Amino acid sequence: MTLQTNSHKENTKPSGMQSLRQLYRIGKGPSSSHTIGPEKICKTFSELNPTADSFRVILYGSLAQTGKGHGTERIIEKTLHPKKTDIEYNYTETKLEHPNKMELFAYSEGELLDRRCAYSIGGGEIRIDGIAFEESKNVYSLSSFAEISDYCKKNRIRLWQYVEENEGKEIRNFLSEVWKTMKDSIQGGLEAEGVLPGGLGVSRKAKHLFLQNHIDETSQTKENRMVCSYAFAVSEQNAAGETIVTAPTCGSCGVLPAVLYYVSQSRNIGDEEIINALESASVIGNLIKTNASISGAECGCQAEIGSACSMAAAALGELFGMRIEQIEYASEIAIEHHLGLTCDPIFGLVQIPCIERNAVAAMRAINAVNLANFLSETRKISLDLVIETMYETGIDLSKKYRETSTGGLAKLYEKK
Repeated sequence: MTLQTNSHKENTKPSGMQSLRQLYRIGKGPSSSHTIGPEKICKTFSELNPTADSFRVILYGSLAQTGKGHGTERIIEKTLHPKKTDIEYNYTETKLEHPNKMELFAYSEGELLDRRCAYSIGGGEIRIDGIAFEESKNVYSLSSFAEISDYCKKNRIRLWQYVEENEGKEIRNFLSEVWKTMKDSIQGGLEAEGVLPGGLGVSRKAKHLFLQNHIDETSQTKENRMVCSYAFAVSEQNAAGETIVTAPTCGSCGVLPAVLYYVSQSRNIGDEEIINALESASVIGNLIKTNASISGAECGCQAEIGSACSMAAAALGELFGMRIEQIEYASEIAIEHHLGLTCDPIFGLVQIPCIERNAVAAMRAINAVNLANFLSETRKISLDLVIETMYETGIDLSKKYRETSTGGLAKLYEKK
């Protein structure tokens, strides 16, 4: 099987983009690639084999390297329960169609019923050999920002209106639930205390950040503190296995909600405008997913945090009524300055450095919008070019820095 997840690998132009429903997925953390995707794979495989009395699952690549820390083993056992399930880890095979590969076997009284390879390709999206998923169909015909920008200018519409032309106005109902879930994850994270699971001993910090109110605090310091507290809140909920929204992944789920919630609170912006912003952000996320990758296992953390920052910048640009050129510039700045960011979670947990990165990226999204507001007329680099650059950079990264926890912070921390 050859995965066509990034069509420019074959030097062909993408035929379009999927629905934003495949970008914003509501589910339990801590990893869209390692929990939400494998859960869906196991559920589908189990439904295909209702008479099976036992299963065998082999994990490859990043799923093998960080599956225990990310909760892959737990979610497989839970999904296939109560039937007997053996889980194996293949650390040696390197020539993989995608670094998040699973091989599943179904048995009945010891006889093999079914065997399939499956792939968790990022953001909770999956591929299973021999199965065509209805949700994988494209709903957008355009697949570059240049094309979309030209279309919007010609028809005098904004990005969110372009989304509704393709998705239908009913998509707003779905996004209402997405926004509600984002807000719930912020509130839940701000109220929670204690130590996050996994054995690393990381204490929750969102509530502490939120309550630190000094009398001489400047407005800028307060903005940073509040934005960070919201990002920490969502990311800590994700690390604890609570319900979040992939935006575009679990590991980067705190960036977009933090920025939107802060602006909605500080500027008294209503839910309808926030939904417009979520629609605009989805265009950026979809372009990255289609033309590059949102998988940390494939392209490092630049594909997760960088993409989330770029989406947040576009959302802010929409809320501030910026021109499409300014939105493009803000999104380009946001992802450009995450190029090369490695994915090296300590112990394979989505905690260090992941949680702090969400907060830093949320602040960076705000800065990118401010810069684009002044300098959009001087830009030389397009968003499309930076997306292509991000993909090439990610492929060139050593596999040690692509969600395997075998390099960087993960390696050095375990040595100390």
